[in-house]
Amino acid sequence: MSVVTVSRIEGAGDRAAALEVVRQVFCVEKNWIATVQDQIPDDELSPEHGITWFLAKVNGQPAGVLRLLYDPSFNLPPEYAVEFVPGIDVETLKRAGKYVEIGRFMILQTYRRNPRVALRLMRAATAEVIERDYTHFITDVFEGEVHSPLNFHKRVLGFEVVGHHLFGELNCSSTRIILTLDILKLLNRVKDSKNRIYHELTDGLRGMLERKAALHRAMLS
Repeated sequence: MSVVTVSRIEGAGDRAAALEVVRQVFCVEKNWIATVQDQIPDDELSPEHGITWFLAKVNGQPAGVLRLLYDPSFNLPPEYAVEFVPGIDVETLKRAGKYVEIGRFMILQTYRRNPRVALRLMRAATAEVIERDYTHFITDVFEGEVHSPLNFHKRVLGFEVVGHHLFGELNCSSTRIILTLDILKLLNRVKDSKNRIYHELTDGLRGMLERKAALHRAMLS
């Protein structure tokens, strides 16, 4: 079985490897950006910047990338033409919890048939977010795009659709679907599941989840 590892991008070597993943997926395959020159700036690798980049490797070879942006702004540009589903607005989202945005989540074509790459990236992201006492993920996925993770996010992980918009920073004509996920709600739902996918996602997180739940109960008592 192939060995899948995930680590934070902190040095020049991993940054260069991650940029090559971005180039192959977003520039060559998708044509969503023209260059990777402004991707993964050096200052985004410092912990105080509020951004974390993760790099997945399969048998030591770069395979995937994921970016976390803490406390994303909800001041959405008017040109994005955002529309929320009935009953949802920006203030509703803000009241729900503390958000981390998932972005630049991509897997090289060679490794897309290996679901452990995406799941290990999500597990690393989830562990860091819970440790920092954040409660929700928010992300955009493209509707109808051939490799869109929309169905996987909704069916397997439990993301909920809260809106959509037509325009964004990437050069893609597909509608962007806005999704949010209550992280602790997901982990509580699947922590005892025998499903292999859920086990892959939650392995090693149970102790952390129990500590957070106990702390939450203590604060309420």
